Amino acid sequence: MSSPLERLSAGALGWLDGNLDHFDPFSAGARPAGHARAKAVLELALLRHCAARLPRPAEALGGAEALVGKLWQDPELPRLLAGVPQYADAYGLVFAALAPDGIDTAQVRAVLARLDPAYLSPRGKSPYQRIELRHYADKAGVPHTVEPYAELLPRSPLLAFRAAGPADGAPLTLPQAYAVTHTAFYLGDFGRTSPGLAGDALAHALDLVDRLLWHSVEHDLWDLAAELVLTRFVLGTDPLDTPPGAAAVDCLVRAQRPDGALPGRSAAQRAHPSAPAGEFFRKAYHTTLVTALTALVVSSPRPS
Repeated sequence: MSSPLERLSAGALGWLDGNLDHFDPFSAGARPAGHARAKAVLELALLRHCAARLPRPAEALGGAEALVGKLWQDPELPRLLAGVPQYADAYGLVFAALAPDGIDTAQVRAVLARLDPAYLSPRGKSPYQRIELRHYADKAGVPHTVEPYAELLPRSPLLAFRAAGPADGAPLTLPQAYAVTHTAFYLGDFGRTSPGLAGDALAHALDLVDRLLWHSVEHDLWDLAAELVLTRFVLGTDPLDTPPGAAAVDCLVRAQRPDGALPGRSAAQRAHPSAPAGEFFRKAYHTTLVTALTALVVSSPRPS
């Protein structure tokens, strides 16, 4: 009998593979806004990138692999990314960092050459933003002036944030909670390396994550629950060996539809079953993709 993570992974990957036309920003099924179109394809590229490093290839991602390979050679994609002024540098850097192996890198080099040098500086950025920038710049091989992770870690969301007491409701705001998960992802390269926490610092981070996990399960915050399960894995533990981690996986299993989709970021934001395909995709794709990523990484052996 397959494990809960295997069922989550198989279902989510199957749904993603069946909806690749919605990820293609130049297809008829693509989202209309430039920012949304760019974000969806970059997230698909992140899933492909992380899955490609696992010991066991995910055969269901063959279509995504082909789509990303095609789009990263299409001159229209850099134009689309550059056409979102607020995110142009960030999207360009991520585009370069997630370029698949074996492609002609001329477009990637051209995108990197257009990055604003000020963007690659720590000036005006929070510790969290600096960690994110360093993660993608290092992955893309781009020179930058961001401090080492060890200097940023004490001021990062993982260690600087303090959970609110039970009487205060949620342990953190949703933006703060996502800053915690993303910080762990960048520091630990989505489970590939140690994020550098030990002793009291690790204990604090794990306690914060567990508080957030219980809150996510209680309120059916599916997207955050999936990210927190992966965060606990990045922090060096098996999430399913912990009560909040196991409860979060059970929560995701209950939320997953028979077609494999997670229908929204939360129960409160779920798409109606009769929603048009484009609307359903907009609400479902991110949480389904994050669930697939979490299930793939957590169920795979840790790098030696």
